[in-house]
Amino acid sequence: MSQNEQPWGRVDENRTVYVREGESEREVGQFPDGTPEEALAYYERKYADLAGQVTLLEARIARGVAGGEASEAVAHLQQQLVEPAAVGDLAALRARVEKLTGKAGELSEKQKAEREAARAEALAKREAIVAEAERLAAQPEASIRWKDTGAAFEQLFTDWQEIQRHGASVPKGQADALWKRFRSARQTFDTARRGHFAKMDANNKEVKQAKERLIAQAEALAPRGVDGIHAYRSLLDEWKTVGRASRKLDDQLWARFKAAGDGLYAAKAAEIALQDEEYAGNLTAKEALLAEAEPLLQEKDRIAARKRLTELQLKWDEVGRVPREALRDVEGRLRKIEDHVKGLEDEHWRSTNPETKARSEGLRGQLEASIAELTAEIDAAKDPKTKAEAEQKLATQQSWLAALGD
Repeated sequence: MSQNEQPWGRVDENRTVYVREGESEREVGQFPDGTPEEALAYYERKYADLAGQVTLLEARIARGVAGGEASEAVAHLQQQLVEPAAVGDLAALRARVEKLTGKAGELSEKQKAEREAARAEALAKREAIVAEAERLAAQPEASIRWKDTGAAFEQLFTDWQEIQRHGASVPKGQADALWKRFRSARQTFDTARRGHFAKMDANNKEVKQAKERLIAQAEALAPRGVDGIHAYRSLLDEWKTVGRASRKLDDQLWARFKAAGDGLYAAKAAEIALQDEEYAGNLTAKEALLAEAEPLLQEKDRIAARKRLTELQLKWDEVGRVPREALRDVEGRLRKIEDHVKGLEDEHWRSTNPETKARSEGLRGQLEASIAELTAEIDAAKDPKTKAEAEQKLATQQSWLAALGD
């Protein structure tokens, strides 16, 4: 074979290049400005370019990354290989491309299914975002946590944008319909939020005015000191009926109102402390009286107990008041002695009351008569069972008679 030809083509004396295809050959072009070798090499490179395209497409289809244009790429290569201006084994290239036709079709169907699945997933995600937005917007106003719900809407909007940027494309009609629902839900929430905070602002203003009026009245009581406490308590009752503003504002208002009251109660505490200091001697005197009187708790003579208690009570009243923190203790000790003396008197009354005595004597007579009858019945009884029953009744009535005393 001469230097002007090779297995797949040749060059004639006019620098015309031919490619062999089977038993025939076809002119592919001329190369007048170069040597025969350069002419063949030029058209061989054309073949190499085509072969490279085929190899690249084979690799992309094998990896499944050829995309939706795989079938179009195969068809384009087939068109290029009809009568290409190239020298090489064109039949082999055509055979390779023909094999890619079926593979490209399978890949296109697979990728189409994947696109449909991705589109369905994108739609489902948007539908979930819209459903959550509509749920948030439908909450009863009384149960809405405004800050949290507002943040939730912002996150849903961010999620929507993320799906729109990076998710699969969806039909415009469906996307628009979903967006309108989302936008409507967000507008519903925004309208409710504006209304809520407008009402809150109005309420805050009204409550603030009412409570500032009460604060001014409470602060005006300061010169009255302890004498202003009753009026302050009335203002406090009114404060409780006014209602509440926002937490921060209400806390600020309450701090001012309480400070006014604290001044009054501080004056009262100072007065009590001074009084307690003055009453300290009274406490010592009353404790001494109690020490003298507490032996009365063992006294059984009601007359002697009453006389001693009366003397104690007279001295007690003369001593006067004691410090507040000691009041319950000393009064409780005195009351215990008083209760004991009263118990002695009550017991005496029960034992000497004519009506009670008469009832007791009448019952005594009835019991004595019944006991006599039972005794006779026992003496005459022959049946052991009857005698046992009578003896049991007799024992019971004897115990009742003993309880009545002399």
